[in-house]
Amino acid sequence: MRPSRSPVRFRLGLVAAAITALVAAGLAIISPASAADGLLSQSRPATASSSEGGGYGAGAAFDGSTGTRWSSAAADPQWIQVDLGASATVSQVVLNWEGAYGKAFKIQTSANGSSWTDVYSTTTGTGGTQTLNVSGSGRYVRLYGTARGTGYGYSLWEFKVYGTGGAGTTPRPRPTFTDEVTHHEFQANCSPTANRPDDPIIYPGLPGASHMHTFVGNRTTNANSTASSLLGGGTSCTNPHDRSAYWFPSFYKGSQLIEPAGNQVIYYKSGILNYWEVQPFPQSLRFVVGSPTATLAEFRDSPGAVEGFECGDISKSWDIPTSCVAGSQVNVRYQAPSCWDGVNLDSANHKSHMSYPVGGYCPASHPVAVPMLEFKIAFPASGDLSQARLASGRGYTWHYDFFNAWDNPAILDALVTHCINGGLQCNPRGYDLYKPHRGAALTENFELP
Repeated sequence: MRPSRSPVRFRLGLVAAAITALVAAGLAIISPASAADGLLSQSRPATASSSEGGGYGAGAAFDGSTGTRWSSAAADPQWIQVDLGASATVSQVVLNWEGAYGKAFKIQTSANGSSWTDVYSTTTGTGGTQTLNVSGSGRYVRLYGTARGTGYGYSLWEFKVYGTGGAGTTPRPRPTFTDEVTHHEFQANCSPTANRPDDPIIYPGLPGASHMHTFVGNRTTNANSTASSLLGGGTSCTNPHDRSAYWFPSFYKGSQLIEPAGNQVIYYKSGILNYWEVQPFPQSLRFVVGSPTATLAEFRDSPGAVEGFECGDISKSWDIPTSCVAGSQVNVRYQAPSCWDGVNLDSANHKSHMSYPVGGYCPASHPVAVPMLEFKIAFPASGDLSQARLASGRGYTWHYDFFNAWDNPAILDALVTHCINGGLQCNPRGYDLYKPHRGAALTENFELP
């Protein structure tokens, strides 16, 4: 009679066989990540091989929300990757698939975003939520799909990477208020201060080198302006801490210069879907929006929202209307890029250090979301405007410049946090008339509480 097998030895044999089968099938063995390992990918810049369209960009898979998703084109292969900001040791990846999942895919890491190492691979993916224990290191983590599980593309609600290292920054937390969010902005209301043929960004130190500009905000802005001179100057803005310089091409009706009357509205808004992640402008950041050499098509098709010119019942005109109802005024609105490269306060063309969001998220090349400026300038001109023009030419040459100089960064931070991150529609001191229960960012004297 053969001796019976030990129950313990038999169970261990079954476990070993099961592990062997799982490994052979390419499936990860699930166990919790180390308690010391943190979520490294939240709100980090991401890119993808493609997206289904607006609102389905790569950033949607890393925004912490299961109400947004990345969705690729319906083709193979496809990939999505995240930049952790610095080298990290990766221990776990969690994939929360939408119905369109990957059947065959790899998880890869890379130090430079070009040479990749596989840390996980499967050809039998079933979708749902997959928790994959991995072992690897790198600054970048990528999902590389080679076979779709459906006739659609690849679609992820969330792609979470856990481990140690990375950028080590904590994203601004998502607000917990219950108010409906319809706006995320505050106003900088500033009146005209001067009309000068100067441009301290394009032609620094060269008085008279530019076409005529109308300046609002800082009262000392001229061709020789610098960050320190602006901080020492006065301001025409309602908020006395805003010493920033704002300027744009002057408006003419024939040979008559038509100056904007009273305070002009310069909105500070969110340009990204995750409005709570917007950060204040760094001191001395400057840039140019639009171009004096733009064509009508370039103006109309700008990556930012373009309201163009409006008066009376006319709206979204890509040139100055030839006629406006008597007593009306010509308004123009144009949005600035709101993603910064996180390094340069200016660039050779005064634009490349800034970028427009892509699909509602900042691209990996410009990972820092800053306020989106939108100038709304009103020129008191009506009637026959067939001879109206800008100093730079036709209406579609509209452009503007911004030189940041808030004299107290904490004031700007308070307005961004309370109004933009807080989902409010604020006046210059951070008060939302429609939601008075939310209070204000600043006191009546525009100081911190």
